[in-house]
Amino acid sequence: MTKIKEIKELEGELLRHKNLYYQGKAEISDYEYDQLEEKLKLLDPHNPVLTFVGTNFFKSEKVEHNSKMLSLNKTYKLEELTKWMDARELISTFKIDGSSCSLIYEKGRLVLAKTRGDGKFGEKITSKVLHIEHVPKVIAEYEKDFEVRGEIFCREEDFIHLSQQMEKLNLEKPTSQRNIVAGLLGRKENIELARFLSFQAFEFISKEEQLKTEEEKFKLLRNLGFETPEFNKAKSNKELEIQINEAREFMSQGDYLIDGLVFSLNDLELHDRLGETAHHPRYKIAFKFEGEMKPTVIKDISWQVSRNGILTPVANVEKVELSGAQVSRVTLHNFGLVRQFELKKGDKINIIRSGEVIPKFIDVVESSKNEFSYPEVCPSCSEKTYVEDIRLVCKNPTCPEKVKDEILNFIRKMGIENLSDKRLEELINAKVIQDIPSLYDLNVEKLMQMDKVKEKLASKIVNSIEDSKQVELTTLLASLGISGGAFNKCEKIVHNGFDTWEKIKSLTPEKLIEIESFAEKSSMEFARSLQSKIPLVESLLEKGIEVKKSSVKTDTKIAGKKFCITGSLSMKRADLQKIIKENGAVAVSSVTSATDYLITNDVESSSSKFKKAKQLAIPILSETAFLKMLE
Repeated sequence: MTKIKEIKELEGELLRHKNLYYQGKAEISDYEYDQLEEKLKLLDPHNPVLTFVGTNFFKSEKVEHNSKMLSLNKTYKLEELTKWMDARELISTFKIDGSSCSLIYEKGRLVLAKTRGDGKFGEKITSKVLHIEHVPKVIAEYEKDFEVRGEIFCREEDFIHLSQQMEKLNLEKPTSQRNIVAGLLGRKENIELARFLSFQAFEFISKEEQLKTEEEKFKLLRNLGFETPEFNKAKSNKELEIQINEAREFMSQGDYLIDGLVFSLNDLELHDRLGETAHHPRYKIAFKFEGEMKPTVIKDISWQVSRNGILTPVANVEKVELSGAQVSRVTLHNFGLVRQFELKKGDKINIIRSGEVIPKFIDVVESSKNEFSYPEVCPSCSEKTYVEDIRLVCKNPTCPEKVKDEILNFIRKMGIENLSDKRLEELINAKVIQDIPSLYDLNVEKLMQMDKVKEKLASKIVNSIEDSKQVELTTLLASLGISGGAFNKCEKIVHNGFDTWEKIKSLTPEKLIEIESFAEKSSMEFARSLQSKIPLVESLLEKGIEVKKSSVKTDTKIAGKKFCITGSLSMKRADLQKIIKENGAVAVSSVTSATDYLITNDVESSSSKFKKAKQLAIPILSETAFLKMLE
């Protein structure tokens, strides 16, 4: 094939896939699209298709943008992101997978909404945007002219409610959460369905405000009544890694679609100085995960009971290779989604893996003739299940799986050792442990009644539980299973002056939203969940738990990493564990795929931990090598 012919074919492919994407009918993943773009860039770096932004899919009235709405330059590699960062302070947000939108306000009143379009001209969508609850229509206390840019998207719960509404109206049921936004914005009738969409603001443009940082911009947007993404500051590689891992987790478990992160230089003066290319701003970059989409077939669906009693569906599928990994399990999100698509054994489905720990379901390719069903009794305790909107719930407070998950989370976060999943299950079934506080009633005699538990092991478990009574506030908070209560978020709360349990109890959504990385929804969820945990903490305090002031370093090279210890050591194991914890890392008792390092002085070993680390390709460090990491 000649070079000219190859360029023409790539141009046609890129434009076709861009239009399909904005119509909600994407045939390839973002990563595969980017690969096509890279091919064209190599053959013809200045090809106009590379600078073409958006699509001509929307056929409504065209409106010119005051300043171009550009695409973002992107990277898939942490090293490239670090190089771009160049030791400057960044602000990161999740990169929402929706449709970009510009809102024009005159004297505080919304007068125009438009899509990004081709970057220079957008399509007028004011009539639809007026139905979106998250878009303020009048800001009485701010009677100025300004522009707000952001992303229109659809949350998982809203997508399911929207689908039900469209069925009632005898409209074609949407095929996936990813496709529906462009579909609704392009409609000429039933425009009121846009009420099921959400909007998050990330840009504020005005000649009347002299803002100095991105952080100030987000705070102003929130004060004006806009919902914004959660944002985090990053000054180091370690902080970049933490934020990337949070995005990975959200891609699997979050309630709306993201396809990576957006990093912006926090200093707005640098924005002006660096400027833009014809295609993208030089002061922002997208970090994306390599993704691949393939079809597979559901073998069966299993339901797992979480610590809040919600039954989570997971599809066991025919093995397929995705992004270099053999995939046999896929998250199906929630009961509402399973019911929406009537997912069952034999269905052929599309799945995607884009940095997630567990790949996720996208849509149905071909439905089988098998009958759709769901568990009407809990698979753990056999009690009746209840349908609550998009969730299937077990309300039995003593459900073994629910209790086990809650206690197991506490044990892992508090660093209690030698109480494995299986051993804990035996203790719950024997009614020796009923809840988290009952852990502190365990003694050697009770434990020795259990199968294969000798005095030495029983003493180790009891001593580890006793050691956990001296706990730092951040660790205690993170162990409670608070909604959105990951360790780094709890740490930010404590570092913002809420450094005693009495102060924590006084937390409100209004106080939380002032803390970096909290947005309106996450603030409300955290505060509500925290209130439900107060009786648990009061009970733990009665059991002898003492909350200490934090001495943990959070800016070390190992902060957030998980270390397991085995074999021969020169120092006491307890001393090594103390060093790990003091430097912001976690000492774990077993090797899993989530373990970052195994510490041992053994070059070879027959221990199960050593073998597992080798099998999972987890780095093995000597004590000396570990201590060098701290220098």
